[in-house]
Amino acid sequence: MRRIPAITAVIGLSALALVGCSSAEPAASCTRDGGDAQVLDLITMSGDTIGVSAPVHVDETVYRDITVGDGPVVASDAQEVAFDVTIVNGSTGDLLLQSGTQVVPVSQWAEAYEGIAKMLDCATEGSLIVGAVAPNDMLPEAAASLGLTEDDTAVFVLDLQKVYPDRADGDDQYNARRGMPTVVLAPDGTPGIIVPDAEAPDELVVEVLKEGDGEVVTGDLPVRVKYTGVTWDDGEVFDSTWEAGASAVLSLDQVVPGFAEALQGQTVGSQILAVIPSDLAYGDAGQGPVPPGATLVFVIDILGLDEAAE
Repeated sequence: MRRIPAITAVIGLSALALVGCSSAEPAASCTRDGGDAQVLDLITMSGDTIGVSAPVHVDETVYRDITVGDGPVVASDAQEVAFDVTIVNGSTGDLLLQSGTQVVPVSQWAEAYEGIAKMLDCATEGSLIVGAVAPNDMLPEAAASLGLTEDDTAVFVLDLQKVYPDRADGDDQYNARRGMPTVVLAPDGTPGIIVPDAEAPDELVVEVLKEGDGEVVTGDLPVRVKYTGVTWDDGEVFDSTWEAGASAVLSLDQVVPGFAEALQGQTVGSQILAVIPSDLAYGDAGQGPVPPGATLVFVIDILGLDEAAE
């Protein structure tokens, strides 16, 4: 497959590199607690316009849901999200930024903008959220990049466009085929693959480990996945989005034929195990860490379908 480049910027408001990921498990129950948000009464919204009727200052970040979406919930800071953001200086009312964002884990926002992570906690896709972010919930460098002083509160409005699961969340499936690799999952969902001491299949073999109830992968839209790949002969990991800390967005015509065939017809929320023979992978040439003639084993979590790039 391919490596996912490190994310070095999320929105055009900062030269900060937002890095890091989380292995937090989804919360058993998720409730919104925006704190004592009376100060937000000083903020008005009319369409895309935000007004601040008096200086807004908070010592602790507070937020309020203007509208509550009915989509997936942000239950783990390992989940990836995308949102439109408007930022206003709470002291002056000056508009600082209006922008969309890339799809990245909440944990990456928390590195520089802890206030954003707090506003997203237990939020649902489709929600519109207004918050007053305390100065101590932004790194000084992040605040300065916005033109804020160390004492300024920032008013954020987040239009939460997309929330992805941090792992496949479908129903566990029973598979009885003998001679297949065993998959074990770490608490954060990272798969480990144990290859049996046996001959590799000479044809593509696909098993559904978890079956989701989402949209069907047809190849018409790019598919967002997390995956780990090992070679059958030595069981060594040669590629993993879990190690990179972010999902991959793939078009089926950009991956090896066996990987594309394994995904075709699967549903979002599913986790699949695919054993791909060399002739449907990198063949006799190999590629990078994959030796010539190698049979590949992938565990793939299907997280969603993305809009095609314009």
